[in-house]
Amino acid sequence: MSLGTSIEWTDATWNPVRGCTKISAGCKNCYAERFSERFRGVPGHPFEGGFTLRLVPEKLAEPLKWKEPRLIFVNSMSDLFHDLVPDEYIECVADVMMQADWHTFQVLTKRGDRLESLLKTKLKNAAGKRHIWWGVSVENKRDGVPRIHNLQSAPAKVRFLSVEPLLEDVGRLNLKGISWVIVGGESGPKSRPIDAAWVRSIKEQCEDAGVAFFFKQWGGTQKKTAGRTLDGATYSALPARVSNPVLPESARRALIEKFQIAFGTSSLVSIGI
Repeated sequence: MSLGTSIEWTDATWNPVRGCTKISAGCKNCYAERFSERFRGVPGHPFEGGFTLRLVPEKLAEPLKWKEPRLIFVNSMSDLFHDLVPDEYIECVADVMMQADWHTFQVLTKRGDRLESLLKTKLKNAAGKRHIWWGVSVENKRDGVPRIHNLQSAPAKVRFLSVEPLLEDVGRLNLKGISWVIVGGESGPKSRPIDAAWVRSIKEQCEDAGVAFFFKQWGGTQKKTAGRTLDGATYSALPARVSNPVLPESARRALIEKFQIAFGTSSLVSIGI
């Protein structure tokens, strides 16, 4: 788990999976890949394996160790619903989230079809928890917009969209059942441009639908300089959060031991790709 994240809409990140593979236009300039590959081959570094997909079972129990309630972005450096992440491992991650219910978890994927399938079946219990927010990325009309239907078809209590990097005018969005929309431009040395009119359109749609709107960034090669104000205002709305008591230390210790035994804690688990 990482505290002090620079991601504006969360408090911390938790990565029980690392690495990924590209599947759509939004992946082209992946920040996680760019960061990870800098450390490929560095002995002992968390990203010694670069961006190669792998499980990190020793990270499974981390939210249970953290007593202060936090917003936690799950797998900021991967995608929980990647095809090569086993169902049983995803179930274990979901079990941790259900047990550590004093936190609020934000799960984001570009693999909407698998999210829909698992939330209807093996993750049905987790889908119904209000402290677990399920989201899909929406970067354009072709790749991103269809994921909204996957999310709406799943029995999630809290659904959100991450419209980042916003690569084009995505038109009128179906926001039925959506609680939150994040919008942001791409950042980094090869970032693609964003148009303010695209952002305004989504903001107005959220206002009309009563959906919380969060404008994350303009992006570009100088993200901090570009900032995150839109027409002189900053938009940082979030869905309502639930408040649950922290488990007693003895209960948390027992759960931590359970998850350590479930997948082991000694090494990273590589997945052949």
